Amino acid sequence: MSVAFSSIFNTLTPFNRSNFVLACSGSNPDRRRRILIFGSSLALASNFLSSNQQRFPMESAIALEQLKEKEDELEEEEDRNVNLFQKTSPSVVYIQDIELPKTSSDEFSDEENIKIQGTGSGFVWDKLGHIVTNYHVIAKLATDQFGLQRCKVSLVDATGTRFSKEGKIVGLDPDNDLAVLKIETEGRELKPVVLGTSKDLRVGQSCFAIGNPYGYENTLTIGVVSGLGREIPSPNGKSIREAIQTDADINSGNSGGPLLDSYGHTIGVNTATFTRKGSGMSSGVNFAIPIDTVVRTVPYLIVYGTAYRDRF
Repeated sequence: MSVAFSSIFNTLTPFNRSNFVLACSGSNPDRRRRILIFGSSLALASNFLSSNQQRFPMESAIALEQLKEKEDELEEEEDRNVNLFQKTSPSVVYIQDIELPKTSSDEFSDEENIKIQGTGSGFVWDKLGHIVTNYHVIAKLATDQFGLQRCKVSLVDATGTRFSKEGKIVGLDPDNDLAVLKIETEGRELKPVVLGTSKDLRVGQSCFAIGNPYGYENTLTIGVVSGLGREIPSPNGKSIREAIQTDADINSGNSGGPLLDSYGHTIGVNTATFTRKGSGMSSGVNFAIPIDTVVRTVPYLIVYGTAYRDRF
């Protein structure tokens, strides 16, 4: 009997082998049976613990590997977002709608007395200094009857040097809430946006908005294309069709800035948002004019000052 239990004992720790054998060598049969059952239970428990010790480290290693993979994916996504912003933000401009005092001569020299009536965004269309924005961003300049309205455009050139120039109206399309300004480059090299297309957009794909909400320059917000083919009102009461809906935040001051896809291509012009009642904050239902509409319209605004349909 002691020999039989000796083989069981080999799997158990930290029990003393000699004491365990002696405990089994008594003459009482009931006691022997109790010891046999107890010994068998300890052996099974030891085997269970041993197998778990082998399984749990393996599961932990797998969990750590999966966690590391997720962290790597997040880092890659963050790197893509950072690179996209760094690549595209130099094409985005900050627009200030300014009213000069009646005694002012011109320009922005009397900065203490000028009144900033609104801010917005826009983007560089070409290296000649044409800037695309929303009509409603520069509407006061477009309807100025006293010659006191000005539009100040701030941006960086290709070297990263920041400068400001007066933006002068080249063309207007209130029906589509679009306008083109022109600044004097004075030999500076500008970085135009890379144009994409809006015809093959899909709901759910990522998109990025860059602008100047509430005057905070070069702000990036991220979201998805939430809907396509929307219809929104234009400043003159007409309808803008095929608008892009997104949940990327578009707040006051974002208007006129570009909506970008994951490649940094411009797919729309941010223009409107539904605001939470009483807050003025975006509700997450935001809209952009599709870039295909912009591409059809802007060349006519640059050449003729009006959209094609307004020429006849």
